[in-house]
Amino acid sequence: MDTNIDFKNIWKQQTSKKPDLEDLLGKLKKFKNENLRKIIIMNVLLIATSLGIAFIWYQFQPQLMTTKAGIILVILAMVIFLLAYNKMFMVFYTLDHTQSNSQYLQSLYTVKNKQKFMQTTMLNLYFMMLFLGICLYMYEYTLQMTSSSAVFAYILTLAWIGFNWFYIRPKTIRKQEAKLNGLINKFEEINNQLQDL
Repeated sequence: MDTNIDFKNIWKQQTSKKPDLEDLLGKLKKFKNENLRKIIIMNVLLIATSLGIAFIWYQFQPQLMTTKAGIILVILAMVIFLLAYNKMFMVFYTLDHTQSNSQYLQSLYTVKNKQKFMQTTMLNLYFMMLFLGICLYMYEYTLQMTSSSAVFAYILTLAWIGFNWFYIRPKTIRKQEAKLNGLINKFEEINNQLQDL
């Protein structure tokens, strides 16, 4: 079965009612541009945050090894996450309007697999390293607080991390999956229609 069909030409020849192909390609282009923009923004934010954390280390010269280990762990979490996240750049960048239907679908399946890896393995690793790094970093400064203030500081930090983990992360994942699955379903539908011709 030949899946490398020039679906644009066949589509134009169809006389029956069909979804607007240009609209679908427009949605694909918008999806691509949104994700490229997110990758760039994520790079800028995490690099700026890492530089800010390094500046804090330099400026305030923490005394305890736990604080230094916490800073290193937080920066390392961001670097590892970015290295994995940036691998998606080429996947999005190579999506263009000259591809065949099977190439579009293959690219979208690749995006889906990489996105799943980022949403599970990499985010889990990122949050664990970030959580541990923040807890280690805070230790030196909470030693200078009263016990109740230190406990409150840790509870507040853990609540914020928990909110991100249990509410923001799943909501973001659902939104990303819905957009991608919508595109995949439409291209699969077109592919099936073309094979029936």
